[in-house]
Amino acid sequence: MSFLKRLKNKFQPNKENEANEQTVEEQNEKLDDGLISIDEFEEWEQEQIGYKFKAGLEKSREKFQNEINELMARYRTVDEDFFEALEEVLISADVGFNTVMELTDELRHVAKVENITETEDLRETIVEKMVEIYQRNDELPETINIQEDGLTVILVVGVNGVGKTTSIGKLAYKYKQEGKNVMLAAGDTFRAGAINQLKVWGERVDVDVISQTEGSDPAAVMFDAMNAAKKRGADVLICDTAGRLQNKGNLMKELSKMKNVIQKVVPEAPHESLLVLDATTGQNALSQAKAFKEVTDVSGIVLTKLDGTAKGGIVLAIKNELGIPVKFVGLGEQLDDLQEFSAENYVYGLFADMISNADEIDESKENQAEDEV
Repeated sequence: MSFLKRLKNKFQPNKENEANEQTVEEQNEKLDDGLISIDEFEEWEQEQIGYKFKAGLEKSREKFQNEINELMARYRTVDEDFFEALEEVLISADVGFNTVMELTDELRHVAKVENITETEDLRETIVEKMVEIYQRNDELPETINIQEDGLTVILVVGVNGVGKTTSIGKLAYKYKQEGKNVMLAAGDTFRAGAINQLKVWGERVDVDVISQTEGSDPAAVMFDAMNAAKKRGADVLICDTAGRLQNKGNLMKELSKMKNVIQKVVPEAPHESLLVLDATTGQNALSQAKAFKEVTDVSGIVLTKLDGTAKGGIVLAIKNELGIPVKFVGLGEQLDDLQEFSAENYVYGLFADMISNADEIDESKENQAEDEV
């Protein structure tokens, strides 16, 4: 079974099934009434996530697939001119220079070993290689390190304007919906309005926010928050921090001081240090990730506004060039549009149209093989 066909079977197994149009509440009722099995519910749930990625990556998908189609039409034969043009397409999608060079070198090798002369025959391989490159360094955990017993502390960093506060609010909503006792810590005490913004999100998703006055010591806020979380039996504490990257020395000291305070209460915390990046800024987001990596341990990326950009390739660049996994992506404005990242969901969103035509692609290859015989 081809790679695209396998993805199609996973994300579109029941394309004609009316269950796809059911709401979460309706499906939960069916599950409770025994009308569907847990396996059927999980399959439906996976399809819904796939649809979210498809909708959220529409701009990137249209741009990327249009450019790939134009490329295949312009260059029928696999040669160096084709590979150079492909490199330009990938770089324009913010896949990252080093990642693009690695990808095209591997495609050159495949074309040589398998004696591929027609560019159309490389279409599926391009997608496969993109997934392979992302999935390297599998030792990097892509799931959030939630503690089953005890308090989970998540530190959130990022410059102003990337959607840090919104991401914290949506994370709080996610874990609250999962039945967890969630609290927030307003550690961004220097940016005007940051504390009030976090309080607004706290009210919106119905979680407590621990704060002090504007200009207070962020470490003192962490001290209060950790003690409050312990006393109130919180499951998850999400901590906002200042994003003053222009002064790396001060930021490093500030984050170090906050961590020391946190670890006095929970020695193994923080369990996650998430960096929030704005996908619409492209290569600037990659630069921010490099800069934050220099001042603190970053365990994962929250990539916001992925639905608002045509440069979704930045996901590959972040993981491959920095060795930091993307753990959440923002796919819209709704509370549940901050989704856990997975490479297959991402590829489905980026190449959904091609995946839908997987049967036609397979049939075309089979006919070509028969003709050659």
